[in-house]
Amino acid sequence: MIDFDKFELDNGLKVIVHKDTSTPIVAVNILYDVGARDEDPAKTGFAHLFEHLMFGGSVNIPKYDVPLEKAGGENNAFTNNDITNYYLTIPKQNLELAFWLESDRMLDLAFSDRSLEVQRNVVIEEFKQSYLNQPYGDVWLLLKPLAYKVHPYQWSTIGKEISHIENARMQDVKDFYNKYYNPGNAIMTIAGDIKMKDIEMLANKWFAPVNSSKTPARNLPMEPIQKEERKLEVKRNVPFDAIYKAYHMCARTDKDYYATDLLSDILSNGNSSRLFNRLIKEKRLFSELHAYISGDIDNGLFIIDGKLVKGKKMEEAENAINKEIEIITKQTVENDELQKVKNKIESSLEFSEMNVLDKAMNLSYSELLGDAGLINHEKLKYQAVTEKQLLRSAQEVFRQDNCSTLYYYAI
Repeated sequence: MIDFDKFELDNGLKVIVHKDTSTPIVAVNILYDVGARDEDPAKTGFAHLFEHLMFGGSVNIPKYDVPLEKAGGENNAFTNNDITNYYLTIPKQNLELAFWLESDRMLDLAFSDRSLEVQRNVVIEEFKQSYLNQPYGDVWLLLKPLAYKVHPYQWSTIGKEISHIENARMQDVKDFYNKYYNPGNAIMTIAGDIKMKDIEMLANKWFAPVNSSKTPARNLPMEPIQKEERKLEVKRNVPFDAIYKAYHMCARTDKDYYATDLLSDILSNGNSSRLFNRLIKEKRLFSELHAYISGDIDNGLFIIDGKLVKGKKMEEAENAINKEIEIITKQTVENDELQKVKNKIESSLEFSEMNVLDKAMNLSYSELLGDAGLINHEKLKYQAVTEKQLLRSAQEVFRQDNCSTLYYYAI
């Protein structure tokens, strides 16, 4: 059980406070409710670009990292389809420095042509290295638009194409910042050996003066139900053939999310999982094979991907996957197998409650989903999934006409 308090400033900033006396380190997490799904289809990659730009200095702080490192702190950030998340850890005696740093870049980011050019080049180089010049790097650039035809999940956080970042202009960047990077669109969580009254004082001192613009309305197009099997074949200079199968699944807040997540663990979590035992260990068709979910806030994807053993045929490998899918859609999972994966998930959730930074991140995300208190119900929701629910979810997800398959051939 993670205890917490929360309050909201007049400008809309939500603040969550978790007391943990086991460590002298305090974690500060700021989640902005903006991700790749919020971008203009003609100007993608902006949320990820901002992950970099936010470290480029603000109106009163030329270099974000310098004062933080001098105070013994560390920081980083990440972007995905749904959110942009900034986090830091710092000794508790220097906590006010974190409030100063974060409030200043929320107040007024120091936009300069030089900073934009530097970060633009960093992102372009990342695009080339991680997506274009790396084996299997372009998989998501191919698979996402195959699976999504309407919803903005059709592009990756890096963007649709390099030209969108190459052509990003200062006014585009400022407009994006003004729309999304403000108190009313943010959730801040502080976790550590702290007192509620101190956090209220610091939040009011440093963040209350930051004006908030109107919270942007999100009217994203709904992805239509897929009614036909989609396939794409490509040839690349890679060592092994690979296959990627993407099935549409429910949203993160849907009641079926937990059953669908458990399905991925039954198929692929550990050396006793079905895909590992039957297709890697017994049949030796794959050198590696995974099943996992995207976990997106809107309707996401259930992915099965694997690299074939040299000399094995794609048709044989895919038929073997399909056979395992057929089994899990027709036969009820035994209680022992289901309980085993439930226990694994409970264990991983317990570990995620040990670190103050993990707790700060998870509280922020739970608040975004509707209430920070949701964090204390996750284990119960997984444990409540029945064999019957699991079978129904499998039948719902693993329809052939709900599948988009990328065949990735080595040349």
